[in-house]
Amino acid sequence: MPLPQPTAQRTRLHVRSVQIDGYKRADGRWDIEARLIDSKDHDYPLSSGLRKPGEAVHDMWVRVTIDAETNILEAAVCTDASPYTGYCERITPAYAQLVGLNLMRGFRTAVKSIFPGTLGCSHLSELAMILPTAALQTFASEWLDDDHAEDKPYQLDRCHALDSHSETVKRYYPRWYRSSEPG
Repeated sequence: MPLPQPTAQRTRLHVRSVQIDGYKRADGRWDIEARLIDSKDHDYPLSSGLRKPGEAVHDMWVRVTIDAETNILEAAVCTDASPYTGYCERITPAYAQLVGLNLMRGFRTAVKSIFPGTLGCSHLSELAMILPTAALQTFASEWLDDDHAEDKPYQLDRCHALDSHSETVKRYYPRWYRSSEPG
């Protein structure tokens, strides 16, 4: 169901597109790529120059290569468009610090700690924050999604609908359902 109709006439001023692609590599690893593009529907004057409608104000990429335990083995970051060309992209080498982090264990906290304020790019850090759930969705094609798997399905206890005590789990994964009633 889409959002309800707006209650007032409006004019769109900004477009942000985020695309995430997950790949299984021939070497048994996975690449998760995320791209963010910001543009305007009007002439957008900046101190660094005018951006025309549809011209990217930001066009930034983050790619991590991970293993089966979601450890980041490689990281690549690039800035194809930014408001301050020649300056914004200077921070991209700092994102090599993603290597060694684990997407499922403290990743978002680590990103906030490593790249606070002027030690990072708000857009690249925001893009990095999407990587854990993108990795889960990429891995989803590889894991059994049924109640007969030997191990607890990866998605259980990762959101409110799939809490082990929920009606959803009771219906679709009865083996893993845990009553919330005492005793």
